Amino acid sequence: MRFTKMHGLGNDYIYIDCLRNPPPRHPAELSVKISDRHFGIGSDGLILICPSERADVRMRMFNADGSESEMCGNGIRCVAKFAFDHGLTKNNPMTVETGRGVLTLHLDVAADKVERVTVDMGEPILEPEKIPTTLPGPRVVEHTLNDGFVVTCVSMGNPHAVLYIADVSKVPLEQVGPVLENASVFPRRINVHFVQVKSPSEVTMRTWERGSGITLACGTGACAVAVAGVLTGRTGRDLLAHLPGGDLQLRWDEKDNHVYMTGPAVEVFSGEWPDA
Repeated sequence: MRFTKMHGLGNDYIYIDCLRNPPPRHPAELSVKISDRHFGIGSDGLILICPSERADVRMRMFNADGSESEMCGNGIRCVAKFAFDHGLTKNNPMTVETGRGVLTLHLDVAADKVERVTVDMGEPILEPEKIPTTLPGPRVVEHTLNDGFVVTCVSMGNPHAVLYIADVSKVPLEQVGPVLENASVFPRRINVHFVQVKSPSEVTMRTWERGSGITLACGTGACAVAVAGVLTGRTGRDLLAHLPGGDLQLRWDEKDNHVYMTGPAVEVFSGEWPDA
């Protein structure tokens, strides 16, 4: 089975072209094996690039633990780069079918290669039952949990909890991340982001991703942070987010209520996996 490893700000996935090749028989199991950084290739998960009847291509995304997720912001930028660079489609803008619907992506191309991608991430989902969370609504903004954590909850097609702190470097993420991810108030688990506000237009964040643990970047999470900053009055609608793997530009547009994310996409290498 032919694969390509790609990353967006160090948030790395193994990509399989299922337009030109048969899809893996057991993608959840494959994701666990292939993601292992000692006995596999090493990644935050597996992404299948599939045919679509609604868009240029379809993305299916599996976390490192084998669970399937609705959406991946860094992953979808790499899907667009792979599809364009490898000739699956030359459409620009490009459409990608995801678990949260069809999204539109605008590609920055140089020498016929995609360097950066701006993704129209659509409208944020703020109703508690749709995030989903059992916390009371109509919006979950700075809600104090029983263990003292204060969360603002946003879905970008997948669920996020945003927490503000004075110094993100001091958060024991490997300890508190799994506690929050699996809290009973989040029936489908949740992605967790600790945020340090530098100014109304700039933040630093660290992430614990549902099903993958600590990652260098989370695109949907950065979008959720942009929304949470406006909801809590901490930041404006245009935001620069510093993540461990690099920077993302975010905008929560007041006119159409959509969130726009801009960042790089990088192809690392390709190879053959013996067992699919």
